Amino acid sequence: MEPMRIGAGSRHRDALTDLAVELAARAASFQRSLPEGVLDALADLVRAMNCYYSNLIEGHDTHPIDIERALNADYSADSDKRNLQLEARAHIAVQQWIDQGGLRGRAFDLDAIREMHRRFGELLPDALLLVENPITGEQSVMTPGALRQRDVRVGQHVPVSPGALKRFLERFAAAYAGLGKAESILAVAAAHHRFLWIHPFLDGNGRVARLMSQAVLQEQLGTSGIWSIARGLARQVETYKAHLAACDQPRRNDLDGRGHLSEEALAALSRFFLETCLDQIAFMETLVQPDQLKGRIMQWCEDESRARRLPPKAGRILEAILYRGQLPRDELPELLDTSDRNARRLVAALADQGVLRSTSSRAPLRLAFPARLAARWMPGLFPEPAA
Repeated sequence: MEPMRIGAGSRHRDALTDLAVELAARAASFQRSLPEGVLDALADLVRAMNCYYSNLIEGHDTHPIDIERALNADYSADSDKRNLQLEARAHIAVQQWIDQGGLRGRAFDLDAIREMHRRFGELLPDALLLVENPITGEQSVMTPGALRQRDVRVGQHVPVSPGALKRFLERFAAAYAGLGKAESILAVAAAHHRFLWIHPFLDGNGRVARLMSQAVLQEQLGTSGIWSIARGLARQVETYKAHLAACDQPRRNDLDGRGHLSEEALAALSRFFLETCLDQIAFMETLVQPDQLKGRIMQWCEDESRARRLPPKAGRILEAILYRGQLPRDELPELLDTSDRNARRLVAALADQGVLRSTSSRAPLRLAFPARLAARWMPGLFPEPAA
């Protein structure tokens, strides 16, 4: 599976390095532009978005509104939809573990990769642990965290034999672990493909690869989980898969690197990955521009007030939180020019709408971005649910 990275002498190296530097600068600037309270709320919504798009790439369409319902133990009566909700809930749980540092410094280690797959698989319903052999039709039960014990075929690619998996995964870890920030960003796409090329598990490799890539980008860029490459990959899924397939191909000629596989294809995938990351940061920046985000939320408040679903002054609370990131409860009466009792009533009304959160009854109020309001507050983040 060599080359594992774009060589220092590659003619693509300088352009890719420029993209990596630009990505690091843009990611840092975007994070600094948001108050901490908005960062946390946005990260929760992006976690559901990332889950939605990553599963969509695998052909599993579970809308973030249904994902949000699953997180609240509100499952569909339809068994197939319920299974997909449980799958989404499992994905969210693993991503939250990653966001809290579960893979920090060890995203490429064999034990960490197996743990990621195990955590995901153990939360899946039995029906989604069945894997069918596309040639024989025989079904096998996938053991979460266990490396595959039989040969497989993925499109035109035949991954390494089961007996060679451990050896290839050890080489994988040696190539990518311990790199500095710039090299890790440059290598994330190469690691993404080489993991899929090895194909260590019977199923779930695509989602593990995207979670691993997201974990590396978060750690190296300090993204706080406020944007996701999965959305960009899903919106260009055919291009994404074409790049992966091209990277499976052997070296074309003497100008195509010195390894067995094509360095040209690996460089093209790396460029696609980095440009997709930049595109997703730019998209999220447009959604959360302070004036525009405030305008959309205030308009929603006005509409809800006219419909008598929110008290008239409730919007002042959200406006203050947008500006400051959080709002101490003892400041509410003065802010709203009302009594403590009425201030509590306004907070309760917003909490019922799912747009406020707090760690306790006395802790400061923070913003929440419920998936059901994304079309109003964050248009374009994901499609409208089917009627």
